[in-house]
Parts: sequence; structure tokens; C-alpha cells
Amino acid sequence: MHRSTSNKIIAGVCGGIAESLGWSPTVVRVLWLLLSLLPGPMWVVYIVLWILLPKSSGSRY
Repeated sequence: MHRSTSNKIIAGVCGGIAESLGWSPTVVRVLWLLLSLLPGPMWVVYIVLWILLPKSSGSRY
């Protein structure tokens, strides 16, 4: 898993997850938004993934 450099709005976390799963980035972003509306630390998880996931090297896609 990695952060996307081409499919990013904020940090490329959702775009990288989408690329890893073979999904549309829009689907992952909508799912993330819906999960963020539920009680829980989803924004904290996003920030942790932003810090921990490496940027895409660009050669995979």
C-alpha cells in the first residue's frame, strides 16, 4: 500500500488505497466520508496513514 501521487486531493491516502485495491478513487473517498460520519477516530486513522504510508514511486501505475 502507498500514497498516490496522481490521484490525490489532500495527501493521496484514499487514492493509494484505491490503486492498491483496484477500485475507483471516488468510491474509496465516498466510503471514507461515510465512515467518517460514524463515531470513531477515522480522521486520526487518515493522519496516521498519511504519515506512515510511503509515496508511490510512480513506476507501478
